[in-house]
Amino acid sequence: MTANPETTTANPNTQALSDLGVSIWLDDLSRERLNTGELPTLIAGRNVVGVTTNPTIFENALKNGEAYEQQLTELASAGADAEKAVFEITTDDVREACDVFADVHSATDGVDGRVSIEVDPRLARDTEGTIAQARQLHEAIGRENVMIKIPATVEGLEAISTVLADGISVNVTLVFSLERYRAVINAFMLGLEKALENGHDISRIHSVASFFVSRVDAEVDKRLELASEEGKQDAASLRSQAAIANARLAHQIAGESFSSERWKALADRGGHPQRLLLASTGTKDPNLSDTLYVTELAGAGVVNTMPEKTLEALADHGTVDGDTLSDTYVEANRVLDGISAMGISYREVVDTLEAEGVEKFEKSWEGLLDTITEGLRRNS
Repeated sequence: MTANPETTTANPNTQALSDLGVSIWLDDLSRERLNTGELPTLIAGRNVVGVTTNPTIFENALKNGEAYEQQLTELASAGADAEKAVFEITTDDVREACDVFADVHSATDGVDGRVSIEVDPRLARDTEGTIAQARQLHEAIGRENVMIKIPATVEGLEAISTVLADGISVNVTLVFSLERYRAVINAFMLGLEKALENGHDISRIHSVASFFVSRVDAEVDKRLELASEEGKQDAASLRSQAAIANARLAHQIAGESFSSERWKALADRGGHPQRLLLASTGTKDPNLSDTLYVTELAGAGVVNTMPEKTLEALADHGTVDGDTLSDTYVEANRVLDGISAMGISYREVVDTLEAEGVEKFEKSWEGLLDTITEGLRRNS
């Protein structure tokens, strides 16, 4: 999608989602996208108000684009190794994207216009290493609208609080379970409480919790299929319902947590609630609607970060039919109870997804390093 952003009219479907109070973020970033000026067009024409990145996105950007060749040549001549080159390339992209979204950031008083960059996924089980790199990334990018992504592993929880206490905005990623989501909210509030003790203006600290959606259906549906083959008659009727139910119950938790007395004390000091961000919202099952995890999880105050394919599907044929999150919790609990009755362990599912999520990002990071190593060799 390329057009003059000054004359671009917002798409009615994305506008309807935005009017409902959903912040649309793009789950993709590349040097080519920055060089072509595509982001301003998406801001104007698709109501995009933020960008998220992850190791897989950067791996694909480096592998499939020629826009990095000049920088790779410069880095090679400077004697940079792959680790240094990855840091320089990714922080440069994020810094430039932050500048593109600066007006959105200003217009929304810092709520949107956010660009996220993830710590090295190999640090997912390393609290101190995560804290150190989060600080390093924040300093290197030097933009107020950057968010540092920290995985919601057990080891990541302390890192989340510590980084927030430094006054750094955080995108908590790889959240799959409701129990862990509660722990993430606690870590967020603890971070703001410590930030106050450290003398920070907490009205300038923002956070989102990236609650993953489609992967839950992919994992649960595999298990439901096995249950169906074992003769459990109700298993098939529960297919492709777990992810939406899980996300809706996360929304319930957010509503309860951010109406608590603990939160009110922070809000009185200028604190902004940590927003629920719906991640992994592209459908993986071709039999499902390609806008399912957007239109069925719409509500004021949430963020939906979409791959471009999902964003364009929404713009083309998505139907935004009001709030589909509030007042859905009884049915959502029924769905998860039904899945449990099939002998499927919720804890086992979410633990598997977290481990796989960390592993996938580690593999992408290794792939990114390999691509950079080859690029440095080619340009030396």
